[in-house]
Amino acid sequence: MKIVVFGLSITSSWGNGHATTYRGLLREMDRRGHEILFLERDATWYEAHRDLPEPPFCNTLIYKSLDELFAEYGPEICDADCVIVGSYVYQGIEVGKWVSKHAKGIKAFYDIDTPVTLAALDRGECQYLSEDLIPCYDLYLSFTGGPTLDHIERHYGSRAARPLYCSVDPLVHYPMQITPRWDLGYLGTYSRDRQPGLDLLLCQPAASWEKGRFVVAGAQYPSELKWSKNTHRIEHLPPECHSEFYSSQRFTLNLTRKQMQVAGYSPSVRLFEAAACAVPIVSDHWPGLEQFFVPGKEILLASGSQEMLRILQRFPDDERRAIGERARARVMQSHSAACRAEELEEYLTAL
Repeated sequence: MKIVVFGLSITSSWGNGHATTYRGLLREMDRRGHEILFLERDATWYEAHRDLPEPPFCNTLIYKSLDELFAEYGPEICDADCVIVGSYVYQGIEVGKWVSKHAKGIKAFYDIDTPVTLAALDRGECQYLSEDLIPCYDLYLSFTGGPTLDHIERHYGSRAARPLYCSVDPLVHYPMQITPRWDLGYLGTYSRDRQPGLDLLLCQPAASWEKGRFVVAGAQYPSELKWSKNTHRIEHLPPECHSEFYSSQRFTLNLTRKQMQVAGYSPSVRLFEAAACAVPIVSDHWPGLEQFFVPGKEILLASGSQEMLRILQRFPDDERRAIGERARARVMQSHSAACRAEELEEYLTAL
């Protein structure tokens, strides 16, 4: 198929998880024989941090305005077998309306932020999707599964809401045989609703266990935040450094945004990436987690700082490594980029 994708960014992973998702998925679609054009709005904050300016698995176009884009590439978009519009695309409503009117092939919306999107729609504040646009898409691909899919069909009139969860790229995320430098680490862009969980499950344990070694990597953390002396900060960590980062931890922390917790069935891309590196994960709990990992066998759960400290200080090393290996096996079987490409192809073929 000829597939056109409007996405937030594929050239820059700075401050967003979309790039990693698109890179793995579209590389595998290319490997399956599909021809892909990725359309990305030019943005100054991404221009300065483009860690993959020319993806080898798709044609990538950085455009400055929709008028310019549609004037030059309109025929190619119209004739594609499938056009996918992603969440958080700048002027996404305008893009979606143009695509729904002119594109001849399958029209799909790919929601990498489903609970955030639905909450914004309820408030009438969503900048990239409108309620009247949802029925115009043949397919609503969602990072969130479970009851949310039924809600999208029944309440918003989607023709077909299907899960297309985040995934991991095993060429980028894999175990490295190195001695861990940190007892607990966390990788994630700053989020106000995740910060209480980070305070509870990493910052408080770090403050009370001076001999422990901790690390937090991610952009956009406020400068006024205070970190304990035994907590190392990394401002930005490009995807090619993730494997070494995860492999350098005895345990890694997974935190879920509040809206994803409430919706459930919303695994984060960092969850699968960490598992692919065979580092044992300690996570907060949310509905549907058991669909992806078996608690106590493939993942550990913690709800407070003392519980986290007991895991860090007393958990047997052999069992710690075994949990990491079991999580990796689960991800490779069910949550790789190749798995997602196969699922996407099945959805498109059915339509």
